[in-house]
Amino acid sequence: MNKIKVLYMGTPDFAVPALCVLAEREDVTLVGVVTQPDKQKGRGYKLLPPPVKEKALELGLEVYQPQTLKDDAFAELLQSLAPDLVVVAAYGKILPPFVIHYPKYGCINIHASLLPKYRGAAPIHWCLINGEEKTGVTIMQMDEGLDTGDMLLKKEYVIDETDTTGILFDKMATLGGEALAEVLDLLQKDALKPEKQDDSLSCYSPMIQKSMCGIDFEKDAKDIVNLIRGLNPFPGAKAYRVDGKMLKILFAKVCDEVTSKKPGTVLEGKTSIKIAAGNGTVLEVLHLQPEGGKAMSSVDFLRGRSLEKGEVLRSSI
Repeated sequence: MNKIKVLYMGTPDFAVPALCVLAEREDVTLVGVVTQPDKQKGRGYKLLPPPVKEKALELGLEVYQPQTLKDDAFAELLQSLAPDLVVVAAYGKILPPFVIHYPKYGCINIHASLLPKYRGAAPIHWCLINGEEKTGVTIMQMDEGLDTGDMLLKKEYVIDETDTTGILFDKMATLGGEALAEVLDLLQKDALKPEKQDDSLSCYSPMIQKSMCGIDFEKDAKDIVNLIRGLNPFPGAKAYRVDGKMLKILFAKVCDEVTSKKPGTVLEGKTSIKIAAGNGTVLEVLHLQPEGGKAMSSVDFLRGRSLEKGEVLRSSI
């Protein structure tokens, strides 16, 4: 069995399972882990390490946190580590060409969608927002384009109606580790069969912006449910009451009933929360977070307060 020298590059929780896969393999020598610099977080602005750094240190691995990949210092580091393969998972920065082309086996990326669809930064969010029935991960050979390299392996996942972006992140992280293990097995057997992407089937999944968070109740209830799932847990889909107070809607479902009321109108706000949506559809809110409060079920929310029947919720103040 040939030992492969691997440099791993990743930052958030999504990238931890793949790191663990690499650390457990007898045919891999992890020469180092590159991750983003520590960041200040919380009210105290405490400097906190990214999840990949925490796991790497726990595993006794060398960790590098360069401010940039584009200088001589990182080029020298890469040459000193001399990896045969670079594995990337949600690292957070674009790799310069000299990094992509340096290793013997190049750089491979764990991408959280079934390429060529949903290239870009937020594939998990957008597959839910757009109501996709399945998603998955793709291990791709990196080139100088944005998620345009040859596909090495795909693993599919059928989306459950209760999946949110937060839940899917965890599932895709685990699936990504499994897919990476399969790719390494194929690499050892010299059995990888790269597949070109069909650019005509691709779409871009840009970063999620806070400007997207306001719920447009003119849309069909199903579209609103998909938006809510795609923005859960962050930044969250939001509605505003007549007094300007915000409600972050965390989970909802489509009701069987229909209505002729104006979209955004509260149809029921004492024992449950039902809201009129577009095309006569009705939305029932199941979990929410009031402004200044904690996340809770609609049942708990209604124990201490209510929404006035006939009140019209809006997408912005």
